[in-house]
Amino acid sequence: MAKERALFKYCATRIALTPLMLWLISTLVFLMLRVAPGDPVDAILGNRANEAARFALRTRLGLDKPLWEQYLNFIGGLLKGKLGESLTNQEPVKEIIAGALPATIELGTIALLIAICIGIVVGFSGAAKRESKIDLLGRVFGISTYALPPFWAAMMMQLLFAVHLGWLPVGGRFPPSLITPQGSGFLILDSFLAGDWLALQGTLRHLFLPALTLGILLSGIFSRSLRLNLGKALKADYIEAARSRGISEKKIITKHALPNALLPVLTIAGITIASLIGGALLIEVTFSWPGIALKLQEAISQRDYPVVQGIVVVIASLVVLISVLIDLVIAVIDPRVQY
Repeated sequence: MAKERALFKYCATRIALTPLMLWLISTLVFLMLRVAPGDPVDAILGNRANEAARFALRTRLGLDKPLWEQYLNFIGGLLKGKLGESLTNQEPVKEIIAGALPATIELGTIALLIAICIGIVVGFSGAAKRESKIDLLGRVFGISTYALPPFWAAMMMQLLFAVHLGWLPVGGRFPPSLITPQGSGFLILDSFLAGDWLALQGTLRHLFLPALTLGILLSGIFSRSLRLNLGKALKADYIEAARSRGISEKKIITKHALPNALLPVLTIAGITIASLIGGALLIEVTFSWPGIALKLQEAISQRDYPVVQGIVVVIASLVVLISVLIDLVIAVIDPRVQY
């Protein structure tokens, strides 16, 4: 009973801290945009616009109000679920995010699956045959993928598979010669539900190269973590006890050591979701992928405060909620976690 009470208190504390973290992130984004160099009025009208036009636009956009009033309006809008309108085209920020977020989720999900698969295979092979050539190659692979600049890796993949071999398109999300399937915004799902196999094939061909690039770059984290934790697990007392009972090495690794070694990988998977945003920005720009990271880059260059604020708040909310969910899952399934 005491354990259930402690688990409930731990979960309630983590959930209660979520609004506070989101408020802090939202406040920091608001302040950093205001102190950063650049003016949205200059981005819209240019530097040669006269003062009357600049003043009229600043008044219409609400940028003439005191900073504290802008902040209260921003927080008040967030509490009501309103993210405002873009300064450049007056399009609701919600619609901008709703149109771009599915592309990033689709790319990130496939890239994360690729990273986990490659990381588990490489890490497991190295841990099972430590100090062998396979282990050495796995360690070099893990360090290399972690150290490679994403934009350079993306360009190399484009040169190899798109330019020289011609197997895959160099960029974009969907073939321009086909009609984009409508629905949820997730083109794989929409193509499948519509039964449009040409659209599905085109979607997968455009998705494969950026997802593979991002997946390879992230896979080193999983391979190094699995190798390290599986190596520690194989030296534990319960593994020696299992060996003394005559259990085969294959069963020891797959049924005893591997499940315990995978728990830290689950934690890293949650953390990696946050790093997907930074990595996805360079990948999306290089591959002209119309996702949320590309929209964020465009909004920052245009000093579009509401769009930047809305995108960062939505991304931060997803990252915080996923991190809390991962913490709660690990607390439930891992008896070693102290509440």
